[in-house]
Amino acid sequence: MARKSTVETQASPVANFERSLDELENLVEKMEHGELSLEESLAAYERGVGLYRRCQQALEQAELRVRLLSDPQDPASAEPFQPDA
Repeated sequence: MARKSTVETQASPVANFERSLDELENLVEKMEHGELSLEESLAAYERGVGLYRRCQQALEQAELRVRLLSDPQDPASAEPFQPDA
């Protein structure tokens, strides 16, 4: 039986971002509804800060990948995407 490489078994940064964002939204909802004790709220806040940082890192990695794909010779030349109005 062939073993999958570590890269194949790890979730993509996008998948990690989506899971982290979902969990962060759930934590915020619980905190907003007052369903948690003070101690639970503090633990949820700490968890939320970690999830927020993970999301920020995933977004930064995605932005870098887009820049590199846009112009590998000059990634700084990438311009923000402007959707059609």
